[in-house]
Amino acid sequence: MSEHRHAALGIHSSSGEGHAYPHRAAVFKRARLAGAIVVALLLVGGGLTLAQRSVHADGLHQASVALNQQYVVTTSAKAAKSGEGLTLPGTLQGLIESPIYARASGYVLRWTKDIGAHVNKGDLLAEIDTPEVDQQLSQAVAAREQAASSLALAKTSAERWEALSKRDAVTQQELNERTSAYTQAQANLAAAEANVRRLQRTEAFKRVLAPFAGVVTARSVEVGDLINGGNGGAGNALFRLAQVDTLRVYVYVPQSYAQRIKVGDKVTITQAELPGKVFEGAVARTAGAIDAATRTLQLEINLPNKDNALLAGSYVQVSLPLDGSSGALLAPSNVLLFRPEGPRVAVVGDGGKVRLQPVTLGHDLGTNIELLSGVTTADKLVVNPPDSLADGDVVQVRTVAAGASAGASAGAGASGAKAAP
Repeated sequence: MSEHRHAALGIHSSSGEGHAYPHRAAVFKRARLAGAIVVALLLVGGGLTLAQRSVHADGLHQASVALNQQYVVTTSAKAAKSGEGLTLPGTLQGLIESPIYARASGYVLRWTKDIGAHVNKGDLLAEIDTPEVDQQLSQAVAAREQAASSLALAKTSAERWEALSKRDAVTQQELNERTSAYTQAQANLAAAEANVRRLQRTEAFKRVLAPFAGVVTARSVEVGDLINGGNGGAGNALFRLAQVDTLRVYVYVPQSYAQRIKVGDKVTITQAELPGKVFEGAVARTAGAIDAATRTLQLEINLPNKDNALLAGSYVQVSLPLDGSSGALLAPSNVLLFRPEGPRVAVVGDGGKVRLQPVTLGHDLGTNIELLSGVTTADKLVVNPPDSLADGDVVQVRTVAAGASAGASAGAGASGAKAAP
């Protein structure tokens, strides 16, 4: 094929070295440039990937270190003061609390007082319809009239036979029989009158009255309910009445403190739902003996409640003053670790290093406990120490005020153990 034909078809002639495939060099050049760009992009991507992995590895390492670190709350023991109080739980009760039962059986006609109502002594609480008692009373009245009539006849007969006996018109046996009949008639009339009085008193129980002034705390009847007299068997209390102008609370004091509390001691009572309010009462009486089952002494405390600020049945904390000081240190009860070798406290030293220190325990004061030996006021004691804590462990410390309450320390300790300060 001629060069002219090659030119017409766009095919370069192979003749001539300087003009063989003039576009192939440009193609190769562009290919090399594209390859270089791809290689550069791959190198940049690889570098970015390695840098990202390094950053993630550092973050993971820091997170692992933070998670493996233990955060604790510490507090310090304080010297016990003279008259340090003993705090114990208690439940408020009305000075008088009584279930009100029906004495007569029947149906409830109406009730006049509902829960929360203040009543005076003798106020009507409910009325009961007693048709059976009504009929029994009518029958007893008729029987009494019958007995009275029989008595009148027996008396006349006895007097007549006695007059005849004086004239020897009747025998002594006949006189004795008439006299005995008269005596029996008197007894029958007395029995009939007693039965009438009993049923009349039962009739009076149709009106259920308040036995003392107080507050109705429960009502368990409705109109039409069938009521059984008394509190046994199927009988149920109609109402429950409580005198709440003065409350009482029973507290059970451990035997170790029984000799340090006397009748007349002033006590303070607090309720969690009434922050900032302190109520004062007095020890009214003690059981006078230690309960052998619980080794505690029962106290009764009277608490004035004229403004009804406290409700019967509420859970309260009672602080009892204790005379004298044992010279021990006081610490929250939740700093203790109980191990087979004895009680321990976790003391945090320099660098956050933990040392498990054996201690000698004194009186348990509820939220606080006496430490007789083993620690000083300068020691940092771990609050709520975990069971896994061991000698030599390193912890991060968050400190609370010395002598803080056990409840506050416990809450702070729980939050501090989960998050870094």
